[in-house]
Formats: sequence, C-alpha cells, structure tokens
Amino acid sequence: MIIGTPKEIKNNEYRVSVTPGGAYELVKSGHKVVVQSGAGDGSGHSDKEYVKAGAKICSTIEEVYKLSEMIVKVKEPIQPEYSLIRKDQIIFTYLHLSSNKKLVEALLKSGSICIAYETIEKDGHFPLLAPMSEVAGRVAAIVGTYYLGINFGGNGVLVSGVSGVLPGYVLILGAGVVAKSAAKMASGLGAKVTIMSPFIDELREIEMENYFGHNVSTLIMSSYSITEEIKKADILISAVYIRGARTPILVTKDMVKMMKKGSVIVAVDIDQGSSIETAKVTTHKDPVYIREGVLHYCVANMPGVFSKTSTLALTNLTLPYIKKIADYGVDVFKKDKEILSGLNICRGRIACRKVAEDVGMENMCKEYR
Repeated sequence: MIIGTPKEIKNNEYRVSVTPGGAYELVKSGHKVVVQSGAGDGSGHSDKEYVKAGAKICSTIEEVYKLSEMIVKVKEPIQPEYSLIRKDQIIFTYLHLSSNKKLVEALLKSGSICIAYETIEKDGHFPLLAPMSEVAGRVAAIVGTYYLGINFGGNGVLVSGVSGVLPGYVLILGAGVVAKSAAKMASGLGAKVTIMSPFIDELREIEMENYFGHNVSTLIMSSYSITEEIKKADILISAVYIRGARTPILVTKDMVKMMKKGSVIVAVDIDQGSSIETAKVTTHKDPVYIREGVLHYCVANMPGVFSKTSTLALTNLTLPYIKKIADYGVDVFKKDKEILSGLNICRGRIACRKVAEDVGMENMCKEYR
C-alpha cells in the first residue's frame, strides 16, 4: 500500500504522523511511503532522514493525496484538504466529527474510508487517545497557571502558594487520562486539586492509585456539586470524553458567571464541543478570550506546539495500527474488531451511531459489525 504523510496545516500544528523510523518500518514491510517536504520539520525530522528511511519526498500536499491509498495525519482534514480526498482512500487520523458537521459532509461526499484515532477502543480504553490526552492534561495545568497572571486578566493567584499563603484551587471535570495528567501536574505545582466524576469506580481507582499526594481529592459530580465547587476554583479544567459523541454541557453560562473574576477555564474537551457552554475554539496564535470575567483557553490542538514529545508519544502507538491497515486494506475490518471500532465514515455512510446522532444525520448511518 502507498501511505501518505502530508504536512499538517492546522494553525500552529507542528506534529507529524509518521516519523522516519516509522517510515523505515513500513518500507521494510513492503509498503511505499510518500512524505510532503517539510512535514517533519516542526518535530525535528528532516527530509533527508525520510529519504534515508526509504520514503519518497513530494513537494506539495496535492501530490501526497494524489499518490496515496492511505493518508495518515495527526489532526482532522481542514477545508483546503476536502477536495483532495478521493473515493476509497483511507484516512487515518484524529477526526472528532461530532462537533464538525461540515467535515462529516465533506468526508461523506468524498466516498473515503475514515478511521478515527479517538474512537479505537480496546478493553474499554482508548489507546490512541491516551498519549495526547496525557500531554494535553499536563499542558492544561501549565497554561492554566500561566494565564492566572494579572497581566493577562487573571486573578494574580500563584497556584503553588508560598510560605504563609494558601495555594490556588484547581477543579477538574472528568477522571480519565487528561484529568489524571492534569491533576499530577497541578498537584506537583502545589495546588489544591479536586477531580470530579459521576462514576464512583473511577474516583475510587484514583484514590487507590495514591500517587497524586495529599493535595488531590475526589468528588462525585452532579450539577449541584459542580456549581458549588466552581465558585471556589482558580482554574477549571474540563476533560470530559464520551466515545464518538459530543461532550454534554455541564457548566452553563450562568454557572460561569458564578466563578471568581480572573479565574481560568481550560477546555481540553473543546475538540468534542466541550462541557463548558461558553467555550469556543481558539488557536495557539490567539489562545484566550474573556467571557463573564473568566479567561477561556480553548485551543483545539494543545499538544501541537510541544511537537517533539507529542509526535514520539503518538507515533509509538499508531505505527502498529498503520501497518495492520496497510497490510490488509479494507479487509482489516473483518480481521480486527479494534480497528473496526475506529471506523467513522465508510464510502458515503456514517459508521458511528453517536456521530450520526450529534450531527443530525441518522439517515446516513450504517453501522458495521
């Protein structure tokens, strides 16, 4: 199979989907790899390294799409790429379709076969979501702390506190990988941290892990408990994920109004629409805005600027899946139920029920089992 790696064109996205090491493994397995010139620059991989690994360098993104039977990306295709995707071409990347009806429509029109990293499921876990969730959670704690600076409109609280001064308070919605990573970073900085989830088993697991330290607590999530806790929070990190679905609104505009002026919301779940009603997508170039007196950081590709770490963390896990898809082509769905769980769009039909429901296109849904 011919596998294409285009250069990411999303705002300030420096990751690459296949490293030279990955290209070498794929070529060694009998596949061809084409890489857009400069695709690896942002994560420290030169064209020369790809050539040495056996890949072909293409000068344009159009050439990569034209030559490739499978396109492997980091982030979802954006508007300039829509017309480049063709019938029966396999697209393997993060898609987050439930909050992006225009992309759904474009992919349906293309007749392509689209597999989403974030919906691939194994034993109740999401192995290709986990590495970027870990990065994003840690970044969330760092940027939340940074934007508390009064020069940005924050409340001027140093979350660590100092001798004789209490630390700041970080509230985290969700108890998955993002939440745990954010808690680990925030607690390491010395903040008081609370993790909220509606599921007691998740909270019990966190308590039993016991590696966060004494400054991390857990609390059952409800509308009442969220309302009470956000009034005290200096940083609110939203990290809620439901496989393939739009994130439900947990914090309304009226609840945001109750938060302290100059507090910070970090919406890690913005890719899926976010659990914060006042959240809207921002970019690394223009990352924050103030609404109801609260700073909002809602960058959709948070790990993108930490490209060296993020690329290695992601490609370590995606490569075996890329290889298996390349080996079997569309027959992979019959042989591997795990990869089948990632199928979101297939030749003009929506293959994930929750995506179809969220974009209001249930009539276009055909689930594959």
